Amino acid sequence: MGRLSPAFVEWLMGLADGYVTATPGLSRTAQLKALGNGVIHQQAAYALRLMSTPGIQAPAA
Repeated sequence: MGRLSPAFVEWLMGLADGYVTATPGLSRTAQLKALGNGVIHQQAAYALRLMSTPGIQAPAA
């Protein structure tokens, strides 16, 4: 079985190439930990938009 690539996780999260992986001195494990603790910015922007617009409700789960 293959190993998870930090560059692939960056891409999945919509981050620019090298946003985490180009940081000098970070091991693969540290890169994955940083990415795993991150917030997907598109999802965060959507949540903030929902919370700041009167009368809009989040879709039912």
